[in-house]
Amino acid sequence: MDVIKSSSKFTLVSFYVEMRKVSVLERQIFDFLGYQWAPILANFIHIIIVILGLFGTIQYRPRYITGYAVWLVLWITWNVFVICFYLEAGDLSKETDLILTFNISMHRSWWMENGPGCTVTSVTPAPDWAPEDHRYITVSGCFLEYQYIEVAHSSLQIFLALAGFIYACYVVKCITEEEDSFDFIGGFDSYGYQGPQKTSHLQLQPMYMSK
Repeated sequence: MDVIKSSSKFTLVSFYVEMRKVSVLERQIFDFLGYQWAPILANFIHIIIVILGLFGTIQYRPRYITGYAVWLVLWITWNVFVICFYLEAGDLSKETDLILTFNISMHRSWWMENGPGCTVTSVTPAPDWAPEDHRYITVSGCFLEYQYIEVAHSSLQIFLALAGFIYACYVVKCITEEEDSFDFIGGFDSYGYQGPQKTSHLQLQPMYMSK
């Protein structure tokens, strides 16, 4: 019965990890469309570590799961930074290209032009400072501004990461307890068990010699 319960718990964790993979792949697609190179790199690393976490869960490898839990702390920190970036907390500005695009391009979030209800209008003639390979546009009529969509994505990742961290700690605890229990039983048997001893059925009888 304990084996069945343990198996069902690990199956639930595996399902959760798969759900995380789907959510981060969805985010990766939209970051690719927006040429957001820093989030693309972070998402790629996250996908790899999620796979390692799933492998550790299936194969009962606590080191992999522990590494996954440590990464989740960094992942939460990154998403908190993204939220602060889009909400322009402190000295941060969402108009800065250096942070999310490594100053390689002038692209913004894909949701800026493709958000719900957004209407994109090209401005002609373009200002002199606008690059020749970029169009100058205005966006209006959005039901939800793009920065709030990005904040919602990051908030979802933080929520899933917090749940994943708790699950990871729980799985490591379960595996450790099972290993300790196994070692105890094995140690008890190895020291307490004694093999059958051969007993002799021959009885020594005294011998008398006559002179």
